[in-house]
Amino acid sequence: MTRVLGVDPGTRHCGWGVVERDGSRLVHVDNGVLVLPETLRLEQRLAALLERLDAVIGQYRPETAAVEGVFQHRNARSALVLGHARGVALAALARRGVAIAEYTPQQVKKAVCGSGRAAKEQIQLMVALRLGLPEVAQVDASDAVAVALCHAQHLALGASPLPRPKRGGGGDKALLALVRRQGFEP
Repeated sequence: MTRVLGVDPGTRHCGWGVVERDGSRLVHVDNGVLVLPETLRLEQRLAALLERLDAVIGQYRPETAAVEGVFQHRNARSALVLGHARGVALAALARRGVAIAEYTPQQVKKAVCGSGRAAKEQIQLMVALRLGLPEVAQVDASDAVAVALCHAQHLALGASPLPRPKRGGGGDKALLALVRRQGFEP
């Protein structure tokens, strides 16, 4: 069995969902939403997110995880803040040695609903139907379970989630040299 954690990052509500692949079946394990108080400053919410997400990872011990990727946002500040939450999620998973994949919202919608333009309500309903859940989960939790389902499907098909970036183009050489000087090997 392969246990997959899906994360729908956010600085106020961070959805998470865990599914397992049991042969050809996908089984729902659990899901939830990490609610971060709006009264906290951004850096405090990010610290709380790291702590709470680490607790979820520790409890469910996924072999692999998927995080929803960056999407175009009308408000640049909102996109930047969302990027901070994604960074925290990626760091929490990396600290625990969990393999990570990223999917665009369109990839997740297409994998779960058959259309990259599916509405939030459609995702909620399809997640509940596909996993035989007794009720529809909260929207952030449903989105996270959808990310986990998308990744589990890609794993079963042997498909690569997102194309790997090409190495060595333009400014990449300078960045690669800096990373190597710091003792890391990409």
